[in-house]
Amino acid sequence: MNFSQYTKEFRYNMQLAYPVILGMVGHTLIGIVDNIMVGKLGSTELAAVSLGNSLIFIAMSLGIGFSTAITPIVGEADAEKNTNKIRLAFHNGLFLCTILGFALFGLVVLAKPIMELLHQPEEVISLAKPYLDWVAFSLVPLIIYQGYKQFADGLSMTKYSMYAIVMANIIHVIINYCLIYGVWIFPKMGILGAGLGTVISRIAMVVFMHFILAKQERLKHYFSGFSFDEIKKETIKRIVNLGVPSALQMLFEVVLFTAAIWLCGNIGKTSQAANQIALSLASMTFMFAMGLSVVSMIRISNQKGLQDYKNLITIARSIFLLAISIEIVFAVLFIALHQILPPLFLDMDDSVQLLDNQEVVLIAGKLLLVAAVFQISDGIQVVVLGALRGLQDVKIPMYITFIAYWIIGFPISYYLGEYTELKAIGVWIGLLAGLTAAALFLYLRFHFLTKKLILNSTSEV
Repeated sequence: MNFSQYTKEFRYNMQLAYPVILGMVGHTLIGIVDNIMVGKLGSTELAAVSLGNSLIFIAMSLGIGFSTAITPIVGEADAEKNTNKIRLAFHNGLFLCTILGFALFGLVVLAKPIMELLHQPEEVISLAKPYLDWVAFSLVPLIIYQGYKQFADGLSMTKYSMYAIVMANIIHVIINYCLIYGVWIFPKMGILGAGLGTVISRIAMVVFMHFILAKQERLKHYFSGFSFDEIKKETIKRIVNLGVPSALQMLFEVVLFTAAIWLCGNIGKTSQAANQIALSLASMTFMFAMGLSVVSMIRISNQKGLQDYKNLITIARSIFLLAISIEIVFAVLFIALHQILPPLFLDMDDSVQLLDNQEVVLIAGKLLLVAAVFQISDGIQVVVLGALRGLQDVKIPMYITFIAYWIIGFPISYYLGEYTELKAIGVWIGLLAGLTAAALFLYLRFHFLTKKLILNSTSEV
């Protein structure tokens, strides 16, 4: 194997990826800032934010997963230089994202009673419910923002979403600090302040994204003269056919991680808080692979539009190799720092919470050792999934992810977490098993499809 043909693509891959990565790290930072600021209030408050966000992550996965359908359609049309197809994908996609944002808000509010059915601690539920109302509303601007972001990504204009997220994070930190602790003229709202801070920052994010894209000379054609006459049944159908399986793929993975939160909640408050800390850190490093997954989707859809299948495979493998390399570096860091990172999330000087906090740190440290291994599998599965979305192959990957996470991963998590002494660590071993199965089967699917594309193009010649 000639590695230089893959490594020479690294620079361009990273040029496209770094704004996406920073943008996604920014998304994760909004959650991490909530966790750190709320963690200072106590482990009950941290568990409440964790429980509330577990429902939000499920809804968010559907919205973000659905919106990814816009990128490969725009990317393919961009390679074909078909501006009408790009405009239709953008307008119809944004229309669908707006409807979906409101629908998800309503669903989350209606789903609040699920928390009682999951036998979560009462004091955690009573704090989580009002927090959830605010954060659920923030899904509306977030999913609308995704419509803009996926459109820009499809045109390889990945920087603008990064600018929007950076701006949103600055607003979020300031508002959170003022409203959680009651600084200056602001009331002390505790975790409700964290929820309200998320809403305000996400509204600012979508407003900023609209105006920054509308000002670009290259995009003016797509922002002028919007009419409901442009909502076309064929375009809606195409986006839905790609978007629904993509949403379900993301849902299957996110619900598996959400189930881990619930399983850890059943084990105890300290296990749930430890799970949240380890998950926050693992989510941060996972954003690097997620950024490369977007690059994979953009570049593969471009090559599909150009019908250059040999180059398509070279580009895909270069992205896979880059993702594995980055995740191995993070794995080493997690192993080296597994005892140093968890205490950063808690107030270790609080004598009342000291015993609870020490137990949380001990469990979180062990979870980071499992996370060190599973993020390599997680990195592989997400970049291969991006490549398959670029090929507009979504249905078979939807079945693959269901089997990997729910036939393989969840039963292992449940058994080891509930019936062995491994407890929370056992839950995470199940996550590792599911992610590894997904990585293997998705890669085999990509290999099969690309081999078939090359054979078909050769036979046509």
